[in-house]
Amino acid sequence: MKFATTLELYGKTATGIEVPGEVVEALGAGNRPPVTVQINTFTYRSTIARMGGVFLLPVSAEVRAGAGISAGERIDVEVELDTAPREVVVPDDFRAALEAAPGATAAFDKLSFTHRKEHVRAIEEAKTDATRLRRIAKAVEKLTAS
Repeated sequence: MKFATTLELYGKTATGIEVPGEVVEALGAGNRPPVTVQINTFTYRSTIARMGGVFLLPVSAEVRAGAGISAGERIDVEVELDTAPREVVVPDDFRAALEAAPGATAAFDKLSFTHRKEHVRAIEEAKTDATRLRRIAKAVEKLTAS
């Protein structure tokens, strides 16, 4: 489903795309459909969410850079229902830390795709081994604190 819209700025840096209700309805997957989004030649996976009475798609800084867009621009957007499994590849060192802490693996596996992805992203973006180890320890601590 294709539509034209403006990339909106929310707050200081958050950006998003308002998705017409008829597009969400035509996808036929409820009010939070998982989708693949194409802007220019850049494609990413996301979920449409209802916020403040409108349907929105988040557009991260990474997506804006990849698509070559910025807030306030008129853009053409194409969304398709994403039926592929949403899997997160857990790095070996993080997996070992999860398995070493009672209940951590189960807690991690219960998280939404996005939360699992964000834990892994934070760990993989660490610039030093020390930072990576701290982030792994912090993630395991959060998961076992419940």
